[in-house]
Amino acid sequence: MNKVLRTTHVVTCFLQRTDLDQPQILLVQRSQRVGSYHQHWAGISGFVEPGVTPDEQALVEIREETGLNVDQVHLLRRGGVVEHRDEELGRHFYIHPFLFLVLAPEEIRLDWEATEMRWVKPAELSSYQTVPKLSEAYEAAIKGE
Repeated sequence: MNKVLRTTHVVTCFLQRTDLDQPQILLVQRSQRVGSYHQHWAGISGFVEPGVTPDEQALVEIREETGLNVDQVHLLRRGGVVEHRDEELGRHFYIHPFLFLVLAPEEIRLDWEATEMRWVKPAELSSYQTVPKLSEAYEAAIKGE
């Protein structure tokens, strides 16, 4: 019998920089202090709070986790929702993916949620131990709604 999973909406923001030889996206390694997927690599992400739209939450997470302000990023695309069922956590995740251009990558300052950051080529995503469905979320963000 399937266990009832708690519906959980999250945002995942892919921050892209284009000032290098090839576009790269930011991956952050989740700390032991976050609720799940410790040490896994992820985009900038977080729960969508009640009464807040995913678009608004995306900007909140970027500000909290990187220190970047709204004028230091530019929304390129919003992707279609990617679903992930995690029986162990008892959650049915609805991932809202976003692709942002970072205008000031040198200004990024990580908060407590991540221990490390790396700029990687999107094709390298598969060589990292990532949170579930990160590659699918990235593809959705690239494709757009």
